[in-house]
Amino acid sequence: MEFRDYYQILGVERSATQDDIKRAYRKLARKYHPDVSGEAEAEERFKEVNEAYEVLKDPEKRVAYDQLGSNWQQGQDFRPPPDWDQGFEFRGGGYTGGDPGSFSDFFESLFGRSGFSQPFSDGRREQFHAHGNDTHARVSIDVADAYHGAKRQITLKHSELGGDGRPVVRERTLNVTIPKGITEGQQIRLAGQGQPGIGQGRAGDLYLEVHFSDDRRYQVEGKTVYLTLPVAPWEAALGASVRVPTPAGVVALKVPADTKTGSKLRLKGRGIPAREPGDLMVVIQIVQPPARTEAEKAAYEALARAFDFDPRQGMGAE
Repeated sequence: MEFRDYYQILGVERSATQDDIKRAYRKLARKYHPDVSGEAEAEERFKEVNEAYEVLKDPEKRVAYDQLGSNWQQGQDFRPPPDWDQGFEFRGGGYTGGDPGSFSDFFESLFGRSGFSQPFSDGRREQFHAHGNDTHARVSIDVADAYHGAKRQITLKHSELGGDGRPVVRERTLNVTIPKGITEGQQIRLAGQGQPGIGQGRAGDLYLEVHFSDDRRYQVEGKTVYLTLPVAPWEAALGASVRVPTPAGVVALKVPADTKTGSKLRLKGRGIPAREPGDLMVVIQIVQPPARTEAEKAAYEALARAFDFDPRQGMGAE
């Protein structure tokens, strides 16, 4: 997927005001409009200009886009970091022009379609309402929070136009209750914490989409939690009872004799404690101890004499 430099497409500096961006867009939209332009690639350039303006005219999208940094160049291969938009608060219904299907994969990978207002059956766009818009943000929690539930303070960033016509970032801190059993991608609704209403209209709601923070111990897929467990060669060969750290506490696990690296042992119901709890899958990793002392080296030599074992048998290396 190619990176799109929206500032370069509109021919403006990254420090441009919103008025500068609007003027550049109007000039280019007139130049490349397919109904009036005779240039061979007018339609494609018109789509690019519209897409760039869709992002840069919106202070929220613009500030989030700017977080990607200025080191990317137009056309470079690009993959957005999975947590690039963590903590940014976006309004819903922010789409205002053209056909959403005309946007590039780059745009979709960053902003998706969740910000588009929904058309009525006769094709009209949703009209203005007195109540405030709902807002959306992604937040990260620890896996343990899903096991026990938690109360957390989170800080969200949103943008608004400053007095100089450029977007500025504001922050606000909220107290959030994380329910026990929540899974990746689920949303927490904070009533009345969205955009303020107009006049007597009620405020919108804030929806927090939950994602799990990176954890070197646990990986989560749905309600299933995976843990890689190091074991000694003799524990794997002879069998053993080992203590396993889980997000809910330490549990005893029986490792069967002759267990191989990569074997999965299931702890039923020890995954995310949803209404139907998931499982905890323990993935065995046999760890070879180092031979540092003479006694340790002698032990490996005795092991080599005791076994008629060739790990490369069948590879044609005999």
